[in-house]
Amino acid sequence: MLFKTPTSHFFSCGSSEGTTALNSFDGALLQANIGNTNLIRVSSMIPPRCRLFEPHTLPQGALVPAAYASITSEQPGEIISAAIAAAYPKDKKQAGLVMEYASQGSKEEIEAVACRMAEEGLMMRGLEVKNIRSIAVQHRVERIGTAFAAVVLWDLEEEEEEDFSTTLP
Repeated sequence: MLFKTPTSHFFSCGSSEGTTALNSFDGALLQANIGNTNLIRVSSMIPPRCRLFEPHTLPQGALVPAAYASITSEQPGEIISAAIAAAYPKDKKQAGLVMEYASQGSKEEIEAVACRMAEEGLMMRGLEVKNIRSIAVQHRVERIGTAFAAVVLWDLEEEEEEDFSTTLP
């Protein structure tokens, strides 16, 4: 099996300028402390009983599932923001729901939209909302800018301590 169901998750965000859109995006990932991993974009479910933990440096090159929002702009002076919100159900046997949103505007505006979407999505599933957590970042574009926010899913129990780099020829 390539992936196990994650046991943990954390919120992270970053923003950056770059000489190209891809460099700008990469800089935002680095600022979010996940730039040296291979992100796998997932849809927006947090498994039941998946623990929330502080942002964590993950192994370089790891395949990392994440639900994320990003926006890149080449309009100098424009304010762009990315937000991610998770709605957690009262019933711990049920999955939480993540919603992503990125657009022009302040981080407060964009974060409020993501929170409303997460609450509505969980209620659409017939679940009562226990609480909502969110994170957002705002960026004023100088040349080419990116704003990025994510919920990163991880299995803390499976972190490997062995360094395999020494086994290469």
